[in-house]
Amino acid sequence: MYLARHVVAADTNSAHELIQHALPASFIEITGQNELEGMRRRLLARPMPAGPVLGRRDYLAAGVVFLLVVLATFPVVVPFMLTDDIALAMRASRGVTLLMLFVVGWALGRYAGYLRPALTGVFMVLLGGALIAAVKALGG
Repeated sequence: MYLARHVVAADTNSAHELIQHALPASFIEITGQNELEGMRRRLLARPMPAGPVLGRRDYLAAGVVFLLVVLATFPVVVPFMLTDDIALAMRASRGVTLLMLFVVGWALGRYAGYLRPALTGVFMVLLGGALIAAVKALGG
């Protein structure tokens, strides 16, 4: 809608430039003035909403993101729910985090078609370990 509002408010030449900037380079090469004008006219013919519009799909997507974040962080919290020893819970939580990083890295490597997806998992663990070390060095 952002582009559409600007195209509607602009003069013809500016509208064509706005549309061209929004298109991929491969499309610009095959798009002439007639196509740009057709796009501009179709945008002018569309009704513009008064303000930002969030629909059911947007709220559903936000809910899914919330659930993914909760599900991804919950295993890291479990050690704190199982013991009163904070130092032990911290070590266990870091271990769970590194294990999760390995599993996700392995799955990513497998999805990407790497011959050795475990290597991707190892690199994820090394990155996570470096981040843990940085957090500890900063007092966390």
